[in-house]
Amino acid sequence: MPEPDSSILETPDGSRTAYNARFGEAYGSRHGAAAQARHVFVEGSGTYRHPAPRVLEVGFGVGVNFRATLAQTAGREAALDYLAYEFDPAPVDILQSVAAGQEGTDHPAWQGLIDLWPQPPVEVNAGGARVQVVIGNVLTASLPEDWATALYLDGFSPTRNPEVWTPEFAARLSRTLAPGGVLATYSAAGHVRRALQAAGLEVERRPGAPGKRECLRAVRTA
Repeated sequence: MPEPDSSILETPDGSRTAYNARFGEAYGSRHGAAAQARHVFVEGSGTYRHPAPRVLEVGFGVGVNFRATLAQTAGREAALDYLAYEFDPAPVDILQSVAAGQEGTDHPAWQGLIDLWPQPPVEVNAGGARVQVVIGNVLTASLPEDWATALYLDGFSPTRNPEVWTPEFAARLSRTLAPGGVLATYSAAGHVRRALQAAGLEVERRPGAPGKRECLRAVRTA
């Protein structure tokens, strides 16, 4: 697919994503960025009903998943602890352009993040939400263990960014989950499903967000 004239991409549900030239892909679904965030990640991981979710995200991107989670938890006054990893931070003006007029933008945690972005440490505690974005390579980062109630695996596609979809990394990710924690991802590729199963997770296929037939949900049962 040729590079778009603008890095900001309008999607059919009225939300936006952006194009990343390094990986040659959009950060989120071109068929509905906000719809994917809500369906695959917020709902697929069970975060939408958890009383105090602890979310670990692989691939913060332009913040669409974070804002969707922030808006949903703030709407029901649930405390949120959000830890994300981002190797190639987008410029702050891209985050602002993608977010303009969208959900979560009026939350003080989002506003505080924008004020700091992308100079580490990016850590904000405001309005009942704590967010930390680690700028660096998640493959070599120290990850928490037995911590996450939800894990959003949202790296670029396995063909473009294969390192975050390997069995070895899946095993590391499984250890970040608390018992009963759920990993959610937009990918339904067979090798991704097998990697998650090999990591000891109970994997199920779910209907995908607009534009995709299926996505995956993987649960730590023990």
